[in-house]
Amino acid sequence: MAPTTEPILEVGGLVKHYPLTRGILFKKQIGAVKAVDGVDFTLGRGETLGLVGESGCGKSTVAKLLCSLERPTAGSIRFKGEDITGLSGRALKAVRRNIQMVFQDPYTSLNPRMTVGDIVGEPYEIHPEAAPKGDRRRRVQELLDVVGLDPEYVNRYPHQFSGGQRQRIGIARGLALRPEVIVADEPVSALDVSVQAQVINLLDRLQSEFDLSYVFIAHDLSVVRHISDRVGVMYLGRIVEIGRDAEIYDHPTHPYTQALLSAVPVPDPEGRAHRERIILTGDVPSPVDIPSGCRFRTRCWKAQPRCAREVPLLAVPAAFRATPGPAAHPSACHFAEEAVPITPAPPREHGVNGDGPR
Repeated sequence: MAPTTEPILEVGGLVKHYPLTRGILFKKQIGAVKAVDGVDFTLGRGETLGLVGESGCGKSTVAKLLCSLERPTAGSIRFKGEDITGLSGRALKAVRRNIQMVFQDPYTSLNPRMTVGDIVGEPYEIHPEAAPKGDRRRRVQELLDVVGLDPEYVNRYPHQFSGGQRQRIGIARGLALRPEVIVADEPVSALDVSVQAQVINLLDRLQSEFDLSYVFIAHDLSVVRHISDRVGVMYLGRIVEIGRDAEIYDHPTHPYTQALLSAVPVPDPEGRAHRERIILTGDVPSPVDIPSGCRFRTRCWKAQPRCAREVPLLAVPAAFRATPGPAAHPSACHFAEEAVPITPAPPREHGVNGDGPR
């Protein structure tokens, strides 16, 4: 299924703050961890949106909010036009059936005391209307076959499988209720590189087969490149740049994105020789005490006094509005037009390792 412009998810002004308190009997709030601090994006039907950034930037918190595992402090999440942030009870249960999650660590996300059949079939216990009781074993076996596992594995336990196989079990569980949206929270970060390729190609195939829309979360830019239609770059709880994959990878305009891409290994020696490596100074600021103005300014080589006074909006830079092109995509930087040359990554025409069409 080709991606469409019809939005299936619309996220607006999403905020999640965790209060910091002091005291035992009489607790007093002394601050807040601003894990997510104003995130906006849309996800089209059949589209894959990649969210990337350093650890602690708020990616996984966004995933939990999308799946209603956490309640937002502010903002809205609209699924097929309906605001789901305030839902509870049966209404929330119905939405959760359509937005499923694939977790990061296949070693801890599967109950070691349950068989594979019970793990993959567990969603049917929570949503019994999704499958008649007498038909569940057959459906579980079909799901195992779909993700490339032997259907006869239903009676085995998680410890009898490799990491890649366990992640396939997690994917099968996520597909059990035939959701429309899958939120994949770093689903390949715990796997070997060769196994990562297999899992990504599996997700790619399943997207076409089941008409899925993905929010794919990762910290590895090269992994996101192979599966995403659009990419959003997060820093300290906000998206600082978002656009089509070719726009982000070949024409980055935010200095943080430019720095991240400059660190991606380039196989071509000639390309490495002509690429400028950007070394960021300083540490990532605490989400409890975020800098004024632009939150990236304390590590940015473009920083000017204006950056400390004004919060940059996530918008197409003024210099690129008159002449639409690959650089004309939203970027939260006052000086986005001052680009840094980045060696383009290979075009995404095939699956990982070139073993299948996208």
